[in-house]
Amino acid sequence: MENILLIRLKSIGDVVLTLPAVHAVRENFPSAKITYFTSRENLVLLSGFREVNETIALDRQAMRSGNPLKAAWEFSRLLYQLRSGQFSLVLDFQGYGETAWLARLTGAAKRGSSFYHPRRQWAYTITRAANDPLHAADAHLALLRRAGLRSGKIRNEFHLPAAALADAAAFFAGNGLDPAKPTLFIQALTSGAHKNWPMEYYLAVARHWRQRGMQILFGGGPADQEALQPAKADGFCVTAGVPLLVTGGLVQLSTLVLGGDTGVLHLAVALGKRVIMLMHDDSPGSPIPFQHPEWVIAAPEPEAIAKIPIDQVNEAVASVLNSPTGNVSG
Repeated sequence: MENILLIRLKSIGDVVLTLPAVHAVRENFPSAKITYFTSRENLVLLSGFREVNETIALDRQAMRSGNPLKAAWEFSRLLYQLRSGQFSLVLDFQGYGETAWLARLTGAAKRGSSFYHPRRQWAYTITRAANDPLHAADAHLALLRRAGLRSGKIRNEFHLPAAALADAAAFFAGNGLDPAKPTLFIQALTSGAHKNWPMEYYLAVARHWRQRGMQILFGGGPADQEALQPAKADGFCVTAGVPLLVTGGLVQLSTLVLGGDTGVLHLAVALGKRVIMLMHDDSPGSPIPFQHPEWVIAAPEPEAIAKIPIDQVNEAVASVLNSPTGNVSG
């Protein structure tokens, strides 16, 4: 039996964008044991990766604790797991310095990555230069082809655990929301302020659609609660702080997901939901919704996301709600 290790340490969106490659690896190795190595904070995502058999987690807090004994124990534990897995193939979907070392330490005979610096080639036996303007998911598939794997039908499917969907349904019920009614889920905040459309613009869109009978949810992480206070003060339902997979369930129950370049929107795409992503740039290689460039509203000029008009976003939402294609559920 083949033992295969896949590596992507961070972050949420980047891990989600490895899904098409994970599906392809399974198609090439139906009976293999596939292990996924990621940062501990992203471990929960792997419960939606059906093709993955087991996981290895990097505990960054332990490694950076300042306690030499704790860090040494964590590194020893990690090294043991990487060596004892007896991996025949390692695919590093990150290609940074730390993952190059970790891939090499596995001792696997075949190790592949898309490298960002020529000096990292020493860690791998299969490489491709990451200097072409490919979407991240397409770049991972290109690495598989470089490794000799065949590419069939591309799949991008996240399987939400039933418990997470049940918790999301309970959240809807507890907040007087009806999953049978049109619902707009807004993920206004991203990992960087330069990627954020102004909050007051999102609130304007939310008010517009609330007046037309649409249910509105504002999503976010635990650290976003203060930034989302204006939405809460305006009477909107704010979900900040619910577990990540429950957020996935809320997305699943919603009609449309609106937001910036953030992990929740990439997760929504993998859940088969319709999204509208607001981006400062949608040039080749940018992290648009995978296989759906038409789901992007890009800034009229580089690095000027605040110049996307509110009316344009409202028109895009209206277009989705009135679409006869059947893309929208809820």
